[in-house]
Amino acid sequence: MGKTHDDDEIEIDLRELFFALKKRILILLAALAAGAVLAGAYTALLVTPIYSATSTMLVLTKETTLSSLVDLQIGSQLTQDYSMLITSRTVLQEVIDNLGLDMNYKTLEGNISINNPEDTRVLEITVTNPDPEMAKKIVDELSEVSSEFIGEQMEVVPPKIVEEGEVPGSQTSPNMRRNVMMGALVGFALAAGVIILMTLMDDTLKTEDDIERYLGIPNLATVPDRKDYISESHSDSRKKKKRRKSR
Repeated sequence: MGKTHDDDEIEIDLRELFFALKKRILILLAALAAGAVLAGAYTALLVTPIYSATSTMLVLTKETTLSSLVDLQIGSQLTQDYSMLITSRTVLQEVIDNLGLDMNYKTLEGNISINNPEDTRVLEITVTNPDPEMAKKIVDELSEVSSEFIGEQMEVVPPKIVEEGEVPGSQTSPNMRRNVMMGALVGFALAAGVIILMTLMDDTLKTEDDIERYLGIPNLATVPDRKDYISESHSDSRKKKKRRKSR
């Protein structure tokens, strides 16, 4: 029985929280809209757009032909070595010197990502930059420099550049829609959290039921509010006057 009572009490508390949120639905909607607007403004005005350009390289071996199974296996293993060499300090510094970039090789390395699709000898080199044209220039120069460097250092057929980078037409980040949705959810959650906290901290007794529920004291009588009592007495006196006039 005690457990049932506890469960009932929890259920009543949840209902109170629900009605507290429902009562302040306009505040929640305003917080949701404010969060969306702030996130959108922050994204549009303070976050620098980033663009990505990608080039594709094919790993070759000099002993066998493309149709050889052994050649395919060796080429797949070489892609891991090539990925390390492409982002080596020597290669990156040469790219920086050739393009006159105002950054060090560690900064450039942070803007480079290399992807090797599973069971292929293809390397996808992606470079990010706030300038879309510069992103293309960097990825193309990186492909050429790394291809020559790999051929010289490993004494193999240099990786073949299959596709050069393209000037990106749209930004990679930030994602305006996602940020606006996240801002709206954060605003809504913060407002709901404040309302719930205020409701839980409010220990005032507002109704007769609250007295019996929280204090365990039966309600024997109620004292009407003075204003309500005065208004009721005025209404009663008016009714009596109307009755007298009708008589």
